[in-house]
Amino acid sequence: MSDRNGSGGPFNPFGDGDADDEFDSELDFGEQPENSDDSIAERYNSRGEDEFEAAGLDAPDEFVEEGDAVYEALLSRLGEAAPQPRLSATRRAVELLGDPQRAYPIIHITGTNGKTSTSRIIESLLRASGLRTGLFTSPHLERVNERIMIDGVPISNESLAANWRDVEPFLDLVDTELETAGEPALTFFEALSVLAFASFADAPVDVAVIEVGMGGEWDSTNVGDGQVAVFTPISLDHTARLGNTVAEIARTKSGIVKPATQVVSAAQPPEALAELTRAAELTESTFVSENAGFRLLESTVAVGGQLVSIQGLAGTYREIFLPLYGNHQGHNAAVAVAAVESFIGGGTQALTDDVITEGFATATSPGRLQLVGTEPTVLVDAAHNPGGAEALAAALGEYFTFDKVVAVIAVLADKDVEGIIRALAPAVAEFVVTTSSSERAIDPDELASVVVGVVGADRVLVEPDLVAALDQAREIAGDSEQGAVLVTGSITLVGEVISLAAEEGWK
Repeated sequence: MSDRNGSGGPFNPFGDGDADDEFDSELDFGEQPENSDDSIAERYNSRGEDEFEAAGLDAPDEFVEEGDAVYEALLSRLGEAAPQPRLSATRRAVELLGDPQRAYPIIHITGTNGKTSTSRIIESLLRASGLRTGLFTSPHLERVNERIMIDGVPISNESLAANWRDVEPFLDLVDTELETAGEPALTFFEALSVLAFASFADAPVDVAVIEVGMGGEWDSTNVGDGQVAVFTPISLDHTARLGNTVAEIARTKSGIVKPATQVVSAAQPPEALAELTRAAELTESTFVSENAGFRLLESTVAVGGQLVSIQGLAGTYREIFLPLYGNHQGHNAAVAVAAVESFIGGGTQALTDDVITEGFATATSPGRLQLVGTEPTVLVDAAHNPGGAEALAAALGEYFTFDKVVAVIAVLADKDVEGIIRALAPAVAEFVVTTSSSERAIDPDELASVVVGVVGADRVLVEPDLVAALDQAREIAGDSEQGAVLVTGSITLVGEVISLAAEEGWK
């Protein structure tokens, strides 16, 4: 691979012996916007440059179709909704490529809620520290490029396509070996993980922040060995694959803890904490947890976010502006600080004022209480389980003064719909039930029956067409002096509305 993302030498896919062998989304892993990536060039060609510019959109770059082709190739594989509980296939692929995941240290992150936000804050702090960063998260909201970030920017279509050309022959070889052995070929996420690891080596990066797709132990990202293993809050989700209890899920997630790792954990239920502590002891790793080794001291509402004070492992940071809404984001920031302190100084070196201020100020979390429209206010949030919905409802009450919130909601099958609605009900006046483009989206009438069972028929409207549902919600909210529309319940839905809002110029 050539050096397409910045300075540095070429990456040899067979390895040159110089790599340091010591180093090798909430989001719902099974969701991905299915109709966003393949339409940009077509929309541009059909609408023309003037209309794109009038909508405030940039014309697609000359490599956009090649980037789209990479996504199409990934989509041809077994989807993310059916991950394979195996590491051998991904391990074989990176082995053929010369183990690119060993070319840089890794901070590895898992949990149930807050993984992506915490990953993004960690990456921002590392970049503010002067390090060249890679960030791998899932799923994406609009384009698959978002999942592979280099130095804070989504990988370019040119680099995405070029790196894909370099790794694809090796993926095909592994596919053949797997099929000969009677196993499924590499899945979407397995292939994407290999592409990300190789892209970071090609850049090259100083450190990669890697978010687990699902679980931990057998997740394809676990071919990389994290110097720091980070755990966000663990609760019930994906029970069909991860286990029926919090302890079982935590045990699976604890698989990212490797020998002599530094483990940093958010506050956890006792049963989850016991599993993480046990994993640290078995691997002779260090272990620090929120409220014991570090803590969020204070969070106060500020214009555009909050002021947080954090006691880290090595320093105390007071009244730092964080441009994210919700007390849960303050806790995510505390975990991020502890993780970066662990990485940079083994937990003994405080971050400088400049690093903490810049790192927080430049942190973003797309799709999490993100403003996409005004008159009326339209917010999108990717909450798709009860824990995420509870945090969302709390943030709405604490950070905004809306007198009426109208929720546009679509949820995927296998989610705890009743739990999500119960969490949102105190903060939402009316629900407009719709659907997204995902094949896994619950039928609107079926979803509406569950919502009605929780909040009553007088607070529920059904509109299967998303555009019509949004129009209806905006009209209802617009009749109130401080009304707002909240779009939530599905990452696919949120991605579609972000794109729609930009195209129609809602801000």
